[in-house]
Amino acid sequence: MSGSRTKTGILGLEVYFPNTYVDQRDLEIYDGVRKGKYTIGLGQKKMAFCGDREDINSICLTACNNLMEKYNIPFSKIGRLEVGTETIIDKSKSVKSTLMSLFEAHGNYDIEGVDSTNACYGGTAAVFNSVAWLNSPECDGRYAIVVTGDIAVYEAGPARPTGGAGAVAILLGPNAPIVMEQGTRSSFFSNCYDFFKPNLESEYPVVDGHLSNRIYLKALDHCYAGYRRKCLMKLGKQVNTDNMDYILFHAPYTKLVQKSVGRLLYNDFKTSQSSSRWAKFQEFKGVDEVESLTDRKLGKAFTKASKPIFKKKTELALEGSQNIGNSYTASLWFGLASTIANATKELPGKHLTMFSFGSGCTATMFGFNVVGSVEHIAEKLNFHERLNNRVAVHPSQFTQTLLEREQTYGKCGIDMKSGLQTLSKGTFHLSKVDRLGRRFYGVTSTEVDFSEILSPSVSTTRIPVPIRPPISSKL
Repeated sequence: MSGSRTKTGILGLEVYFPNTYVDQRDLEIYDGVRKGKYTIGLGQKKMAFCGDREDINSICLTACNNLMEKYNIPFSKIGRLEVGTETIIDKSKSVKSTLMSLFEAHGNYDIEGVDSTNACYGGTAAVFNSVAWLNSPECDGRYAIVVTGDIAVYEAGPARPTGGAGAVAILLGPNAPIVMEQGTRSSFFSNCYDFFKPNLESEYPVVDGHLSNRIYLKALDHCYAGYRRKCLMKLGKQVNTDNMDYILFHAPYTKLVQKSVGRLLYNDFKTSQSSSRWAKFQEFKGVDEVESLTDRKLGKAFTKASKPIFKKKTELALEGSQNIGNSYTASLWFGLASTIANATKELPGKHLTMFSFGSGCTATMFGFNVVGSVEHIAEKLNFHERLNNRVAVHPSQFTQTLLEREQTYGKCGIDMKSGLQTLSKGTFHLSKVDRLGRRFYGVTSTEVDFSEILSPSVSTTRIPVPIRPPISSKL
């Protein structure tokens, strides 16, 4: 396998998300906002969240360990392990170093890779790095694993419903059923402050939502143009929304993805405006590139026109993000898991166009070719059943849980007191943080019992919870 470029790609996939979620309809009532603000305005259904027993290390440990067990891989057969995350709990020690505890127990210390960090892009960077390693002379015949995940939480306010939590573990190697396309990816990198985390004492980001949406669409424009150019030059393939099989996006929330499909169609229009197909869009001919990013009439027209494309090629990829929320670096890869779960038999022979975005900003459009059956991956994911076997928590309990996370975040010398009843058997959890800040983990040994955590029916009464002044803005 050393230096092999033979069908390098994805051999397996495992996901992890918490067993608890808050229903976005209930959250609308609790927050006292208009009906549909979160469910229609954002396009979201449910939002997973973690208590203080889970952190980025624990959810990545669970995802990685479950991948190894489900695919029955000897721990000695892993030669690279890289983590993509923006959930930082230590300014020096990587999440990957914590995951090494799984491999040290089996005598494997020779594993390359550390963490890749830049907002929601880290998982994609980790995949690119790991595929490059597999295709390099440094590869010694072993597999690579990428673990990508985040816990996305926001202060109380309009951004909070765009949170979520989850991790995806990806097994990479040769002769894969999902093969990474070579030589066509196109990137856009820029310096902006649309989303950032300057306060290291808090999990909460500073957000300029309007800027973030604009830079997302601008990055999409540039990546799409470059990707089309490279596909034509290197593959002799003319790419447009008509001949794409499936289109997957980083999904902060569903409505932005719907707009993004419309944006792709707008880019198709710009390259062939003279065609009779575009007769009803002639009023948008010659619109300035910058103005087009915020032109509501233009956006609505192309989003509406692209609905059939969205329904056929993108919507099935959003099941995870709609029901888990934004998992930052894992978001795009939950889209892949959702696509595998929803189009298992249809995928062989199809192409997946992927758009990854991270604020700050980094973005890439790239592709996978599905060359074999993915039924074994779908079976091991068991995606729909796992989504359906969670429990809804009252918004007041959700709010209280986030308050508890605030109170323990960054603290040293604490034994975690909250219960483990929401965690399934085999889930890693934080047990204590000693006075030096060293973190210790356990693994639950019993099956989850939801009977003790079922919440009362939703009412419109809000339970007052102390909230610090917000630092996020404009979302």
